[in-house]
Amino acid sequence: MTDETDASDDGSPFEPPARPLGYVAIFAAVVTGAIHLLLGANVLGFNRLLGVLFLMNGLGFLGGTGLYLTRHWRREFYLVAAGYAAVTVLAFFAFQGVGVDAFYMRGSLNPMAVVAKAVELVLAAVAVALYAEDTK
Repeated sequence: MTDETDASDDGSPFEPPARPLGYVAIFAAVVTGAIHLLLGANVLGFNRLLGVLFLMNGLGFLGGTGLYLTRHWRREFYLVAAGYAAVTVLAFFAFQGVGVDAFYMRGSLNPMAVVAKAVELVLAAVAVALYAEDTK
């Protein structure tokens, strides 16, 4: 993204990504944010704390995406995004256990968990790459 002084003349606070890799980051963040919001409502039914954490995590990914699409985005936020995604993956294993079994629920592979963790890892890697590419 660009500095505020480089924003378009139309006065809009919104600004699309300057590089195609930015769209990959948006896709990954929106997918995992939506998954966490969808699952959060279900998780609330059996574990209130975990359900609230799911909902907050989903809102965090979507809120971060919203910030990324504004002229207020700063280079340092790429590292925050990478860390946020990485911590989400680590928290998953902290709650579910380390190993492939963490991706199973009631004996079946949980595709939502697989997709969420895959896009979170993609988001972390892309955010680091965008940080490295951004020279501002």
